Amino acid sequence: MEIIQIVGLGLIATFLALVVKEQKPIFAFLLVVFVGALIFLFLIEQIARVISMLEQIAQNANINQVHVQTILKIIGIAYITEFGAQIAKDAGQAAIGSKIELAGKVLILVMAIPILTAVIEMVISLIPQ
Repeated sequence: MEIIQIVGLGLIATFLALVVKEQKPIFAFLLVVFVGALIFLFLIEQIARVISMLEQIAQNANINQVHVQTILKIIGIAYITEFGAQIAKDAGQAAIGSKIELAGKVLILVMAIPILTAVIEMVISLIPQ
């Protein structure tokens, strides 16, 4: 039922933003940013549950917690980057939004290097010499 509340809030904010945008575009933009942040706050509990479940699964599978934490950070960077880029694009700053996306991709690549290294080392160890 949470999705109905989130979609309802989003639709109401959309209609309000459309009405307000004609008179005060800055207020419409602030409304959109505020509602976006509010929707994110609605989801924090769900995100925490997912993270907890993934950590438990990794612990049961004897997976290195550092790798799990790195993957979760990568996922977080991806979502935050997307959120920031969309806000910039909504404000009419597509160029800045694109730069935010580029920065997110570079940070993800940097964070993934230890995991890629571990995978490559594992594959090399499996190849008979």
